[in-house]
Amino acid sequence: MYIDTTLYTGRPADCTGRLEKEVACYDLLDALGISYQRVDHDAADTITACEEVEGYLGAKICKNLVLCNRQKTDFYLLLMDGEKPFHTKDLSKQIGSSRLSFAPPEEMEKYLGVTPGSATILALMNDKEHKVRLVLDRSVADGDVFGCHPCINTSSLALSMKEIRSKFLPHLGIEAMIVDLPDDREG
Repeated sequence: MYIDTTLYTGRPADCTGRLEKEVACYDLLDALGISYQRVDHDAADTITACEEVEGYLGAKICKNLVLCNRQKTDFYLLLMDGEKPFHTKDLSKQIGSSRLSFAPPEEMEKYLGVTPGSATILALMNDKEHKVRLVLDRSVADGDVFGCHPCINTSSLALSMKEIRSKFLPHLGIEAMIVDLPDDREG
């Protein structure tokens, strides 16, 4: 996988060839006064691919899971430690929703404007009707800096969780649900 090893501060100097949804992320972050660093790379659509980027970004990239109930009436965006195993039963109990599964790609596109492998907290800016509830695992919510994509998986951003929680989420009118997912990794 190709990774531009330069750590950029802020948006690209030239956005020619960048998708509108990516540029919209930079526009909103800049308008809100949220600082960020950026690394550009080939498509990184798995946590394993993202691990290669993390060393250049200087931040751990979160696992971003778009989930829904069986009826596809309740949708959730879960941000959690990329290395932590995910078990639906652990989350279901805490948010009061049974039978969670991964949301179909067409629902991700419809509500968040992203495709699988590009889910991100920044995509909540596309959910004007607040159909997707944000769920943060406490390890991410209480962290300092985290990594995510700007609605496309060919760039990764390092963002301050404090700025996201104090500027970005209030701007969107979103309050995150905080959960405590167990970490059952051996070690």
